[in-house]
Amino acid sequence: MRIDIITVLPELIKSPFEASILKRAIASNLVEVHFHNLRDYTNDNYKTVDDTQYGGGAGMVMLIEPIDKCISKLKSERDYSEVIYMTPDGETLNQGIANHLSLQKNLIILCGHYKGVDQRVRDMFITKEISIGDYVLSGGELGAAVLCDAVIRLIPGVLGDETSALTDSFQDNLLAPPIYTRPREYKGHKVPELLFSGNFPKIEKWREEQAYERTKTRRPDLLDD
Repeated sequence: MRIDIITVLPELIKSPFEASILKRAIASNLVEVHFHNLRDYTNDNYKTVDDTQYGGGAGMVMLIEPIDKCISKLKSERDYSEVIYMTPDGETLNQGIANHLSLQKNLIILCGHYKGVDQRVRDMFITKEISIGDYVLSGGELGAAVLCDAVIRLIPGVLGDETSALTDSFQDNLLAPPIYTRPREYKGHKVPELLFSGNFPKIEKWREEQAYERTKTRRPDLLDD
């Protein structure tokens, strides 16, 4: 998989890809991540990427021309499955979206800034708009990092145990069940005895029941889906 991230602040988004699972995935050639500074696609000496909005109003708007130049250059070099715009009014990121995107070959992610992009960018180039929640950040970089983490960890070979991602919360519209490790007892709190029984069918059934009960208590909306 190749992911191209378009941003006005590449230094803000690079650090998550220089550590942990994301770094290992890149080093193992399981994914390529490239950062494109939108200011490199401007025409003026000031490298202007925004301007005031027509009709008046507070806040600056990202110009269409630099974005067009960057996306057009990338698309001239390869085909892309999706051109994604990170925006608060996009579709809320969930596990289903992450699963779908992890199966794609090439992705472009455009990070919004200021009041957002000229609407014509969304009309002409964007195939998918994604939000990471009902709140507003200073820019789309942090949201893009969250999206990339959610997607990249699903690529075969990225996680040490490839079945691990299949048991994560939300994969089957259930939250994950309680999990335990050493010590067996800590300050009077004990691990359920069943987990030491070796009866894996019973353990799996217990985990399914716990996942259902946890979901019913904490996120009943998932059961409606």
